[in-house]
Order: sequence, then structure tokens, then C-alpha cells
Amino acid sequence: MGPDEFHESYPGSATPGLNNNAYTNIMAVWVLWRALDVLALLSDIRRAELTARLGLSAQEFQRWDEISRKMFVPFHGDGIISQFEGYEDLAELDWEAYRRRYGNIQRLELILEAENDSANRYKLSKQADVLMLFYLFSAEELGALFERLGYPFEYETIPRNVAYYDARSSHGSTLSRVVHAWVLARSDRPRAMRYFAEALQSDVSDIQQGTTAEGVHLGAMAGTVDLVQRVSTGIEITGDVLRLTRDALTVRCREPGIAPIRLGFKHEVYEVSGGSARVFKL
Repeated sequence: MGPDEFHESYPGSATPGLNNNAYTNIMAVWVLWRALDVLALLSDIRRAELTARLGLSAQEFQRWDEISRKMFVPFHGDGIISQFEGYEDLAELDWEAYRRRYGNIQRLELILEAENDSANRYKLSKQADVLMLFYLFSAEELGALFERLGYPFEYETIPRNVAYYDARSSHGSTLSRVVHAWVLARSDRPRAMRYFAEALQSDVSDIQQGTTAEGVHLGAMAGTVDLVQRVSTGIEITGDVLRLTRDALTVRCREPGIAPIRLGFKHEVYEVSGGSARVFKL
């Protein structure tokens, strides 16, 4: 089961489970690739010590590399990443009809169960699943992952997938609104701000109608702060470089004598030392 949580099995199947959740598979590739990077950074002696302690072999490293290059990612339609293998065969849900009948359809799986139906039959999700990829990775990072796997990747893939899955989510989790606000920030700012505002109200207004009494949603709280810090300011962190993506920014390092920070702008990397300032006309 992937992050979606609505789909537990294929329609009519007596066996639980799904094949090849795209988010899970791609994250597995990323983890194995990063593990190989870590090994490459170590000295020969430290690498030998670590592999002996963990009982790892050269054959396992070779297997990690092979898996990270051959993992299957399902697709359907015009470059749409399938949430899982066979997702395209599920039925479409009449979302407007359910909204008219029930109003709040965040917990759509419970509504369907009450109608002797199942969320397993439909193209829908409780929360962000495929879109988690565009939340966690930049277009460049995803492009590198897809290239490693031998799949084509174009920037236009992102807005198509965002629009496709945004129309098929009930947002039964407060975290879903954080993710959708993030991935829509550049293509549909008003819609992104609506999701952001709803995430802010998660506990203030108990938008899930009863869950706040069981505990506040710290993940959503942290997510809204992160949205302000990185999406609203346009600052991205890749490697050891802060990247600037908005119209204009003045960077000041107030404390003299501290180590300089590295800022990436228009394919150039600049150092800003302690006590100095630099203005970037983006």
C-alpha cells in the first residue's frame, strides 16, 4: 500500500496488496542510489570497516546498483505516472455527485463502504501519493532519477500529473493540503493558497471534524512553515547550495567571521561571507 491509503487491493481480489506503487518504487531507487553515493564518499579503510560491521558484500552493492537502474515505474495516458500498476483500469468517480450528496467527502472510503462499495474500485486517493514525488524532488532531481531508470522525462510531465491527481484526491489527511499547495505554487497560485489556508486551519477549525481532540497535526503545522520558508521565498536547497528562484533578494550575513554560505543563481555560485551583503536581481 502506498501513501494513498484508500487502495488496499485490486477490485474483486481476495488477496490484499498492490503491485508497483510508483512512489514506493522511485523512493527505493533514490535510497539505493544515495547509499552507493555514501559508500563512494568514504575512505577505503572506513568503507571496509563499515561493510564488515554491517555484513555487506560487493555482490550486494552490485545488486543495489542493478535495482536502482531497472526498477519498474508504471505509466498510462499522456505521460501520467500510474499510482500503481493497473491504476488506469479503475473506474472514474462522479466527484460532484458525491460532494452534492455529502458535502464533506474527505473520508470518502467510509462513505463508499456505507454504500456497500469500495474505494478500491475507483481512481481516487485520500492524500497525495504520486504527487509526493514532486513535493520531495526538484524537476532536475526527478529528471536524473528517470534518466537512471531509462524513462523519458520532460518538465511538462509535472503539471500534467499535478492536474490529473489534484482532481482525484479527497484530501482526507491534513498533510495532503501541504503537498498540493506546494506542487501548485507555480502553476496555480490561487488554488495553492487555498490549500495553504486550509492546512493552516487544520486544528484551529478542526477541519476533519473531530480529529483535533485526539491530537494536533504537527506535520501539517511544520509543512505550512516550510511552505513559507521555501516556496514563498523561492529558496531551494540542493547539496550545499541555496538556490534563488524569485524576482529579487537581498542576502545579509549579519555575524562577522562566520564561514561563508554558497548561493546558486543563474548557473553561477557565489560566496557570501560573514558581515557582508549581496543583492540578487532575479
